[in-house]
Amino acid sequence: MIESILYPILILSGMGLLFGVGLALAYKKYEVKVDPKVENVREVLPGANCGACGYPGCDGFASAVVSGEASPSGCPVGGVRVTEAISEILGVEVDIGEELIAKVLCQGGKDKAKDKFIYVGVEDCVAASMLSNGPKSCSYGCLGLGSCVEACQFDAIHINERGIAQVDEDRCTACGKCIDACPKGLIEMVPKKSLVHVICMSKDRGKDVRQYCDIGCIACQICVKACKFDAIEIKNNVAKIDYSKCTNCMVCAEKCPTNAIYANFERRKIAHIDAKKCIGCTICSQNCSFDAIEGERKVKHMVVDEKCTGCGICASKCPTDAITMRDR
Repeated sequence: MIESILYPILILSGMGLLFGVGLALAYKKYEVKVDPKVENVREVLPGANCGACGYPGCDGFASAVVSGEASPSGCPVGGVRVTEAISEILGVEVDIGEELIAKVLCQGGKDKAKDKFIYVGVEDCVAASMLSNGPKSCSYGCLGLGSCVEACQFDAIHINERGIAQVDEDRCTACGKCIDACPKGLIEMVPKKSLVHVICMSKDRGKDVRQYCDIGCIACQICVKACKFDAIEIKNNVAKIDYSKCTNCMVCAEKCPTNAIYANFERRKIAHIDAKKCIGCTICSQNCSFDAIEGERKVKHMVVDEKCTGCGICASKCPTDAITMRDR
């Protein structure tokens, strides 16, 4: 009786040992050598495996970076920190570029935009947009049903109390998943350092926009005329900002009659002149488009606080670095 139980156990144990040794030998013989740099790059990646880099997870991206197929700056989730770490591992210099975040270009919430019918159906923007382009009178407006929210793996976007998708800038990793999820094409990547944005995507004529939204762009061109830096123009009946030219002076937002242009006025800077460094060369006052700097030649200049827009042109032109931009 004991032998009938013991022999099968010994046989199975022997077979297990034999197969284990065989697998170990096969692994050693056919082992694929992994470049240590791949493992090092993988360690500095955030591990989100979101696919925003265009590769199948962080492992795929790490291999592509080391082989030269992908750029060290190709991980939008990791941002500048990860790009710098990868560059150090590979021993290369990389142009990091601007840090980006997602921005929802619509402010037409329940209190500002009209609906053309009451929607009752699947709580999904794609589904709602299939029914007469959605319930909003503005065919370009945010439907607020949360398709972008579901797509975001980082809990960086929510529907606010006005029924509009809103991005949490501190959580946004610029992975782009929300952009792909929005059927209206309302979400764009913008420079994180930019404090001014046109929050509207309507391509309708201004007369029509006024009929269904109190806060939409009406293509009046007031912002274009107000901008001293040629950083804004009207395209397809909506204002567009050229972020490479924008100085965050925020004058366009001040002048916009419908408040379609958003500016973070709390972060608006003001110029400060160091009396010890200022040589009274007048270069700053000559370059100020807002007459916000006063002073005679060879005399310390002064900033007129109520005129300064915080554009920073004076600071960039000062030959003695006497001007710094400070919080108000």
